[in-house]
Amino acid sequence: MDEKQTPQQTSSPCALAGCMKKWLLRLMVFCALYFVWSWLDTVKSRWYVFDPPFLHELAKDAVAAHPDNLDGIIQHIVTNLTNTYPASAGIISLNTDSSEWTFNNAGGAMGAMYIIHASITEYLIIFGTPLGTEGHTGLHPADDYFHILHGEQWAFEPGALEMERYVPGDVHFLPRGTAKQYKMHEGCFALEYARGWIPLMLPFGLADTLTSTLDIPTFIRTAHITGREIINNLLIGKI
Repeated sequence: MDEKQTPQQTSSPCALAGCMKKWLLRLMVFCALYFVWSWLDTVKSRWYVFDPPFLHELAKDAVAAHPDNLDGIIQHIVTNLTNTYPASAGIISLNTDSSEWTFNNAGGAMGAMYIIHASITEYLIIFGTPLGTEGHTGLHPADDYFHILHGEQWAFEPGALEMERYVPGDVHFLPRGTAKQYKMHEGCFALEYARGWIPLMLPFGLADTLTSTLDIPTFIRTAHITGREIINNLLIGKI
């Protein structure tokens, strides 16, 4: 009687070779994507339009011109941006509808945001809440500039024995790859600018909605506005 062959005995050289080819192909694709990604990361700065010092000065001017008037501050910022980057120039697309606010839950914090600009490499929003909130900043592949317009933001990172405190006119800079605990004390609003790979930040901005609040209308509204603004910018060549 013939002995039964084990799985090792029945594996043919052709099957093993085919398996190795599949893994070799996957490795080649991974390496190609890695090198393309690395190259794009070195040249992404050519697609930046906003200048951080300009935005900081704009935020300070808005605070000085409209003290304790948040609506006036926001209108000052939007008007200045549309004058600096007019639609006719075709450089960048801005959302000038300052009534288009939506909730945002991220990193345990909750507030509302108005998306002024969103593209593949940059976003500019007004974010805040009159109630106060706190949470995790997130760990992002982008530099983040948080310009305080109203109220105060407090921040802390492991190892620090005292909190960081930011007031109107200050900018809280968070380099890519760093994270902190933060608190918008007793209500705070800020002009937030991020530059880097914005789509990779979206999971952080949307995950709490799917795993905690289950506020699907807000998820849909946020995705719609963000996608619309990114597409509007791609249509004029802004990456």
